[in-house]
Amino acid sequence: MKLTPLGDRVVLKQVEAETTTKSGIVLTTASQEKPQEAEVVAVGPGTEEVKMEVTAGQKVIYSKYAGTEVKLEDEEYIVVRQSDILAVVE
Repeated sequence: MKLTPLGDRVVLKQVEAETTTKSGIVLTTASQEKPQEAEVVAVGPGTEEVKMEVTAGQKVIYSKYAGTEVKLEDEEYIVVRQSDILAVVE
């Protein structure tokens, strides 16, 4: 099954949360913060008003409370509007 976003929506797959800090401290699942970095899986066609600026495969940072979480075939995705994407990570 494949997710195809409509309009100015983008499907993201969240990057795995860090389990240790840079200094080597192991974090419990309760103290791990949900990362705001994700990989673009699919991009909608856009609208007359909105030109799509991201492409599949790019890594992006998105708003903390943006989007709708979707579980499909044991994979979790987030569907957001392009305006909820804050930056592209290069």
